Amino acid sequence: MGIQLQPEAGAVAGDACPMTVMSWDGDALAVTDAATGQSLRLTPATLYSYTYDQHITVSFNNTEWRPVHGLAVLDADGLVMLDLPGSWQFEHLADFAEHAGIPLVDARADSFNEVRTVLAARAPGWRRLRGLTPPSPARYRKPLAVGVGVAGLAVMVYLASTGMWMAWRGISTVGRVLLDVLEVKWLAVAFSPVLLFLSPVSSRIRRWRADRGLILGSTGGAHLSVRSDEKIRIGRGKESTLDIEIGERAGDASSLLLYRYEDLTGLFILDNRGEPVHHLPGHWLPDAVNRFASRHELPLAMHSISREEYLTLARACRSATP
Repeated sequence: MGIQLQPEAGAVAGDACPMTVMSWDGDALAVTDAATGQSLRLTPATLYSYTYDQHITVSFNNTEWRPVHGLAVLDADGLVMLDLPGSWQFEHLADFAEHAGIPLVDARADSFNEVRTVLAARAPGWRRLRGLTPPSPARYRKPLAVGVGVAGLAVMVYLASTGMWMAWRGISTVGRVLLDVLEVKWLAVAFSPVLLFLSPVSSRIRRWRADRGLILGSTGGAHLSVRSDEKIRIGRGKESTLDIEIGERAGDASSLLLYRYEDLTGLFILDNRGEPVHHLPGHWLPDAVNRFASRHELPLAMHSISREEYLTLARACRSATP
């Protein structure tokens, strides 16, 4: 089978090390995800070693930058065929690439926007192998979380009725510390019972806002909203990407393009010259995109594009949320 290579750590500090094995057998790259049993054979043009800083919200008023490491397999046009999150030892990658006779690009010092723009430009049939064991089924998590939450609420009411608020605060503090150590975030409801009531309300508010085009979300997790100062805010989960001003200047958000290229779909934010400002690959519901665009008076185009058009847009884009 020839030389083999595995990542030495997780994509982000503290993550489990991916169980991904990469090998070269003389004419193709073979990648196996031991955690899921998936395997692929590819003929890449380039290996792309990357690192970029991810801006994460860790609490209400606290954010931090976390380096994200990985390796991408690119085709001859520089499109990502395969993304392999994880920290790969660069010296070992260099030996592997030399053995395979393919170029290795060191993008670890490239800018945040450069790296993410490359990762967002995907080849048809692209894949991401995380090398991590899939999370256990959540079949019993919700009932258990609700049960524990109700118990926590009962304890809180009892302590409040006896004037023992400080005792509750102590229990809450200990609980949060344990949750951080054990990484069972879904049990946080036990130490914040009010979430039992706020979560359904929050979900209804999000749906209400989405139905009116105030916010827009993709099934991949990226989401858009418009701030009071007329800037499109782009985020994904706890990650804050950037804000793009709506306007008619070069680099401002002036219109949207919802595209399909073979089996790929995504959204481009364009400026007044039709130049791409931001690329958001993934699945976006056309009706939801139309509501968002109409609400904020952004012209919207929806159509299939050719490979040449896709390459031109993806390569010229200033930033992306891969």
